[in-house]
Amino acid sequence: MPHKIALNFEDGITKFIDSGESESIADAAYRQGINVPLDCTNGVCGTCKAFRQSGEFDPGSYIEDALSDAEAAQGYVLCCQAKAKSDMVIDILASSGACKVKPKDTMAEIVDVKALSAHRIRLSVKPLEGAFPMFLPGQYVNVTAPTETVKRPYSFTSAPGADVATFLIRNVPGGKMSAYMAATAKKGDRLVLNGPFGSFYLRAPRRPILFLAGGTGVGPILSMLEHLAARGANDQPVRLVYGARNDADLVEVERIEALRARIPKFTYDTTCSGPGSCHPLTGHVTDHFSAGALNNGDVDVYLCGPAEMVESGRQHVAKLGLLPANIHFEKFAPASEAIAV
Repeated sequence: MPHKIALNFEDGITKFIDSGESESIADAAYRQGINVPLDCTNGVCGTCKAFRQSGEFDPGSYIEDALSDAEAAQGYVLCCQAKAKSDMVIDILASSGACKVKPKDTMAEIVDVKALSAHRIRLSVKPLEGAFPMFLPGQYVNVTAPTETVKRPYSFTSAPGADVATFLIRNVPGGKMSAYMAATAKKGDRLVLNGPFGSFYLRAPRRPILFLAGGTGVGPILSMLEHLAARGANDQPVRLVYGARNDADLVEVERIEALRARIPKFTYDTTCSGPGSCHPLTGHVTDHFSAGALNNGDVDVYLCGPAEMVESGRQHVAKLGLLPANIHFEKFAPASEAIAV
């Protein structure tokens, strides 16, 4: 049976291909119009070396000069030799342009657009034909309103494969897309979604996970949580610390609570940092996790939010003196910096 392979390129574009168990990853990619870097086809040159994020495979045969034992142990594969034995996620060590990959346009229509607070909007859309392009939980698309000249990147908050895709949008004063979403957008309006893009996505859970989210940075983490809930049993503890400046902007908490019931070992805390907050927990995200959350370094950390929040989170983790096994982050920056998240 064919397996689905996600190819992640250095410029953030992801392309999904189907691969049979009898064909190499490179042959499957070429058959579907993607020219992964390749100088030979017999495991000699090493040009097609890529990094396996997840998935099972037959490594094939090759010489030590092309792929050393140490590199293979780290997770590298040769695309001209490796054959998928399950769905896989692979980092291609080249840009999508070098491999002649074009991001896909999907025409969609608005199902719902709802103001969750003065500064937060939830957008729900469905494709006009077929399904949305596959994406990894945490990735984004560039969204364009056909009647507008502006496009903006928004992360999916829904799980891959959902019939309706959702996005959490920050309403930025003076922002063109924000003005459209807040005052003009309505059910039935058509949008163009271009992508998917981004290297901030959920890796296969092999150890405890710590999610740190600020403002609308909770959006891609919601997609990750939805994916964890949809895939069923997960033995690893999952913790989320989610913060906003204003109480009213701490949105989607009911959704997070519903996810807590669906994900084993999932816990979360919410906090507000603005003056005069009435929230049970106040302060910044970094005020509400300590060294214990890092599990002696055996943890994957995902950080997403405004640039200053991400940097303070990284600095706080460093000060705790326990280097995480992996730390992934994405900084959200609006087109206009008129207000702070």
